[in-house]
Amino acid sequence: MPEVRLVNVSKKFGKIMAVDNVSLQIHDKEYFSILGPSGCGKTTLLRLIAGLIQPDDGEIYIGDRLVNNVPPEDRDIGFVFQTFALFPHMNAWENVTYGPRVKGFDMQKAERIGHEVLEMVKLHERLDAFPNELSGGMMQRIAVARALAAGAKLLLLDEPLGHLDAKVRNELRYEIRRMAKDLELTAIHVTHDQSEAMAISDRIAVMKKGKVLQVGTPQELYMNPQSIFVANFIGGANFLEGYIMETRDKNAVIELRGGLRVQALKKGIDRGERVVLAVKPETFIIERDRGKKKSENSVSGVIERVAFEGTNIRYEVRLENQDLVVVVTPSLACEWFNIGEKVILSFQPESAHLFVYPETGLREEMAVE
Repeated sequence: MPEVRLVNVSKKFGKIMAVDNVSLQIHDKEYFSILGPSGCGKTTLLRLIAGLIQPDDGEIYIGDRLVNNVPPEDRDIGFVFQTFALFPHMNAWENVTYGPRVKGFDMQKAERIGHEVLEMVKLHERLDAFPNELSGGMMQRIAVARALAAGAKLLLLDEPLGHLDAKVRNELRYEIRRMAKDLELTAIHVTHDQSEAMAISDRIAVMKKGKVLQVGTPQELYMNPQSIFVANFIGGANFLEGYIMETRDKNAVIELRGGLRVQALKKGIDRGERVVLAVKPETFIIERDRGKKKSENSVSGVIERVAFEGTNIRYEVRLENQDLVVVVTPSLACEWFNIGEKVILSFQPESAHLFVYPETGLREEMAVE
């Protein structure tokens, strides 16, 4: 079974560094996602692994084999494109069995494989249908089936759900993962949708401007982001600027704009340092301001907007120092709040993330393009 390794891989198009000295190790039988905004280099990285383009520098291994100069057809991969890329003149059966037939499998074996993969993607009853007779979700299932039928153990998926509507996309992402796991494949899935990557991946690499910023499990990226960009891109966060005024045991006391003071884990950042405090919307505890003395790690505010999002309620709260923050609570919570209400927001110091203020500025650090 294939493990994939990239060692100091770079690719440049003209003056644009699409992939910048990337090193990755993707484990055997792992469902691995490459996540990032449009133009970050994730598709270029996948095409390098597939052999559709060649790296300028670095080495690419599939298993123990250096494949830099190995053509795509000899890399034993299955590739699923965003645009389905089915043969329009072939029906579903002919599309799926194309790989085994090209590889010279005997007719009996090709037919057995075709029946197996069509059953797996739940489209056996549509084997006579042509692509223009199928829905988008069905066409993508056929595209996955065709990749699986070729017998590859490495499955590469380039935004495979990008052209599908939300409901089909949500269903099909779990089906693709299930098939990959059932067949014990190594899968590399490129997407710009963080919720998609979080839902199906064993591990994720987050990219920005050709570089891999962090690799980890969905839980690690969400709970312990190593940069402002990752904190913002994975789940979103409120970013509050301030300075470290003092340290107390494990915590730093941060003075925000307007003289507000809160605490967070100090993480080795020195007193007097300019910092950015990241607080996830769902980590805030929100209560009505009943005029009582506030707890040590809380601030006052007024609700400016309320949005019902089904499972959640989204509040925009203007803090007393005029910073605007987003708070998300479950819609089944026993208490709802209205526009104009005064509230108290609090959070646990360990639930916030503290970063040194970036040299390029907060807006540039958070930018997705």
